[in-house]
Amino acid sequence: MSDTLRFYFGFVNHIFPAYAGTTMFLMAAFALTAAVENAFAQTAAMPYPTKPIRLIIPFPPGGPRDIQARLLGPKLTEAWGQPVVIDNRAGANGAIGTEIAARAPADGHTLIIITAGEAAAVSLNPRLPYDLLRDFAPVALFSSGPSILVVNNALPVKSVKELIAYARARPGQLNFGSAGNGAPSHLSMELLKVMAQINLTHVPYKGMAPALTDVIGGQIQLSLPTIPGALPHVQSGRLRALAVSGAKRSPAAPDLPTLAEAGVPGYEATNWYGVAAPAATPRAVVAKLNAEIARVLALPDVRERLLNLGMEVETGSPDAFAEYIKREIAKWARVVKSAGIRLD
Repeated sequence: MSDTLRFYFGFVNHIFPAYAGTTMFLMAAFALTAAVENAFAQTAAMPYPTKPIRLIIPFPPGGPRDIQARLLGPKLTEAWGQPVVIDNRAGANGAIGTEIAARAPADGHTLIIITAGEAAAVSLNPRLPYDLLRDFAPVALFSSGPSILVVNNALPVKSVKELIAYARARPGQLNFGSAGNGAPSHLSMELLKVMAQINLTHVPYKGMAPALTDVIGGQIQLSLPTIPGALPHVQSGRLRALAVSGAKRSPAAPDLPTLAEAGVPGYEATNWYGVAAPAATPRAVVAKLNAEIARVLALPDVRERLLNLGMEVETGSPDAFAEYIKREIAKWARVVKSAGIRLD
């Protein structure tokens, strides 16, 4: 508060002592207002970014989140003149890279792309070296897309209802492949098992590519991979697609019903991708990142590329993303508990 205002309030207190309490309240209000205005002025003047931004991918190159990071990164580089460096830190089913991001300086220059896999890991691994809710500041949910339920061509089913009836008549005899124990492709199928009341046998693979190879070859009967990985095999006739896993039909495969439409009411399992920062990252930096990511996602070439990957653009506030993560953690916790899944 300025010396002039201080003199004014002191003069009023001296001449009109009955108003001293009111004057003290006004002094406090002016002081608080000045402090808030000063804080906003400092935030507005805060330069960001001031150096290269490290975008951590806690898995090897080539996966869906790595591909999307390499789509997003150059656009941010163009906008800010600071390079966005993709840093693949694989290991421990994503825990190594995620811990590195959690422990990084909270200045907005280290970010990470998180997915439903991190939300599920909270229940799959109680000894995680980080806390997804406590150690991260959600920045922006930027894409989501369904998986696609595919079966071997020799399996005598052409709809989800036929598959459910066939599986119920042969409990435990149908084998499904996933990208690994606890992977989204595993958990999504476990959710289907519970909701459709069927008994399928899980066969974990080291990635979806070998799992799909075995569905095509007939060694296993079905799987629930991402659309980009499976759609070419469907289009070539090597696999039969029955449905998609999202709440709505996918623009990448508009003729396929959702699992909810096709006989499993209420089913929804989505592959989503979002940006997070270390927990203490300034709110102004988080807001700036959120706004810039939203601008990038509005670009026609970005939207088209995501669509080709079987993904749709998602936008929203950091707070909305935080609430979404909480719901996903709770959802997959129920699936993990119901299926009795344990990571080796």
